[in-house]
Amino acid sequence: MEMMKNKENKELFHVVHKVPSGDGPYVRAKHAQLVEKDPEAAIVWFWKAINGGDRVDSALKDMCVVMKQLHRTEEAIEAINSFRSLCSQQAQESLDNVLLDLLKKCGKVDEQIALLKQKLRQIYQGQVFNGKPTKTARSHGKKFQVSVRQETARVLGNLGWAYMQKGNFMAAEVVYKKAQMIDADSNKACNLAHCLMKQARYDEARNILENVWRGNYAGSDDPKTRNRVEELVLELDSRPFLQNVPGLNLDDDFVNGLEQLINEWAPSRSRRLPIFEEISTFKDQLAC
Repeated sequence: MEMMKNKENKELFHVVHKVPSGDGPYVRAKHAQLVEKDPEAAIVWFWKAINGGDRVDSALKDMCVVMKQLHRTEEAIEAINSFRSLCSQQAQESLDNVLLDLLKKCGKVDEQIALLKQKLRQIYQGQVFNGKPTKTARSHGKKFQVSVRQETARVLGNLGWAYMQKGNFMAAEVVYKKAQMIDADSNKACNLAHCLMKQARYDEARNILENVWRGNYAGSDDPKTRNRVEELVLELDSRPFLQNVPGLNLDDDFVNGLEQLINEWAPSRSRRLPIFEEISTFKDQLAC
């Protein structure tokens, strides 16, 4: 009876603290992270798990998350780049997401852009969705379905934001317009309006903001969105006269022709996902 009670208590402990059962280095790392609240000790055990081949997929990802919390971002980036080859193919997308977050934190914009382009290539080639229209994703312990359309628009939105950080507002505009064609929402609309304002195209920007205010985009009713619209409109009303607008160029292999580049990515038309059949060339848009 006592043994059964101890077993039940042990199982309850793992459930409450979300710690896996066992006694290997990965389990000890999670215990240090979640129960002892000792992130430095957790990192030591995560390293031992990686080197010992113990749940390497999870150990590498979890270790980098803890490193980020300790502001050891550069070290976490190096760890992913050095040891992701030890991880399974199924873990690569999750590692990409962690890596992208780390690159954002330390301001490595060029690396973000390269990674986002790579993710678009992987989506197109069916490596992320396995040729299917949807995939199962997980966030905060909950599973949900994501369509290829939603994922493509999300990645394009992140790419547009990265171009904005570089001050290349024309490139960001083109990418945001493509993302909006696929899966429009108010956040990307506001970012697009911001890009147009930076190019002194005020009337176009105002028209987009008015559409957001009227509720013509998903998320338009969100208080944060409405506050941002108000801020952008105020900026529009107090706009200066711009003679020279910096950072406006399309000297980029990606934004000069996404469809052309996508065609080069494809090993064969048979693997082409339907969403990409609907995407027209950026050159056609720019010619309008």
